[in-house]
Amino acid sequence: MRNVLVVGIGAGNPEHMTVQAINALNKADILFIPTKGDAKVQLADVRRDIVSRYVTNPHSRVVEFEVPVRQVADRSYHRSVDDWHAAIATAYERLLIEELAEGQTGAFLVWGDPMLYDSTLRIIDRVRALQTVAFDYAVIPGITSIQALAASHRIPLNLVGKPVEITTGRRLAESFPHKSETAVVMLDGEQAFMKIDDPEARIFWGAYLGTEQEIIISGRLAHVRDDILTTRAAARAQHGWIMDIYLLQKGEDFEE
Repeated sequence: MRNVLVVGIGAGNPEHMTVQAINALNKADILFIPTKGDAKVQLADVRRDIVSRYVTNPHSRVVEFEVPVRQVADRSYHRSVDDWHAAIATAYERLLIEELAEGQTGAFLVWGDPMLYDSTLRIIDRVRALQTVAFDYAVIPGITSIQALAASHRIPLNLVGKPVEITTGRRLAESFPHKSETAVVMLDGEQAFMKIDDPEARIFWGAYLGTEQEIIISGRLAHVRDDILTTRAAARAQHGWIMDIYLLQKGEDFEE
């Protein structure tokens, strides 16, 4: 039986690695590192750095593979993601058959935590459903971008005794501020915060969290939204890519 480890590696800082994650990588015979083109070479470089720092198993080897690009033309959002996941599942299937022998363990280094807005676990399930290669797998949690955001801004995530909603830019208007007083927003390529019109709303924004390029901005949304928009555009132009997240909040811990 082949074995697969899905290892959360944190939000960008190699020091986010947990002892459990380091031990898992050192159990692996094969370390799979995805590459996503020249524009996102830093994402692969962080993984390479982690392997260089922490993997001491002399028998392990690194296998890099290219991640298929999501096609969006003439497709709905859900259709494009479904097709994309299917293409990645085919790539994973090939890796497990061609690179991982019976009895060996392979590890996928996953940005952040595999459970939070990441496709790896769904893709692993797709590969198992193909029934072309038998394997078992385990998941090792990692530091999420949500944790990194709160730490960089030195804030608690929640207001006292109140819930937190984790959502996407596409769905933000459904909840904040009329349903949720605290919303963490991920995967927002359209900067949905620009459409929020509430003078009490506060925003805590961060990009490239955990890396040397980290940028954070916070304040009343009405006061800093334009600054965030300009800063985000400039950073994306400079680096060729951007990974950002933000928390929107209104209200106080203790209200009458």
